[in-house]
Amino acid sequence: MTVLNIATPSRAPAAPVRGKNLWRLRSFITEFSDLLSTAPVEETILYVGGDLLRQLVAQDDWLPDEFARPDPERYQQYLLHADSAQRFSIVSFVWGPGQRTPIHDHTVWGLIGMLRGAEHAQSYALRGGVPRKIGEPVLLKPGAVEAVSPHSEELHDVHQVSNAFDDRVSVSIHVYGANIGAVRRSVYHPDGQRKPFISGYSNATLPNIWDLSAEQSSS
Repeated sequence: MTVLNIATPSRAPAAPVRGKNLWRLRSFITEFSDLLSTAPVEETILYVGGDLLRQLVAQDDWLPDEFARPDPERYQQYLLHADSAQRFSIVSFVWGPGQRTPIHDHTVWGLIGMLRGAEHAQSYALRGGVPRKIGEPVLLKPGAVEAVSPHSEELHDVHQVSNAFDDRVSVSIHVYGANIGAVRRSVYHPDGQRKPFISGYSNATLPNIWDLSAEQSSS
């Protein structure tokens, strides 16, 4: 797994008013959709799309609290947007203290942008069906963007992600090249056992990015 060579922006020390600037998500959706409309190769999607995601996670003032709530039992996957043609989806992953995923694949390209807290991401290669670690875990801090892909020799599709903290919540924003909650994927056990799964999502409603009344009232 490779961290994209995109500079991590500095953060202002003042605490943000979260959920206030939902227009950032709306703009990201528009720009990412425009990017895919040019039918780019995957390398372009990951590089240009990674830069767009970096801009989104550079500010922690737009994600509504209801899409950043942890669960004491397991990490949460909140769908923020699904493209009408299912070309891409955007998900906020919320990690309670010490929570982690199993070793799993994606089967499609993906981008991970760190919004809040920090994550450890450990890449794996399947050798004879058994997952083997590749290098050391990557530490993702706010503003960092990482890519996964089943089609690249430099990137990796199988990994395990964990909250870097045992005492606080971490949140990352993921963009995938499909409606990821409906994609049939696999979990890999250390002994080589492979278990199929479809993740679904943790929420039943989406953020309302199209209510422009507050923005128009303040203009």
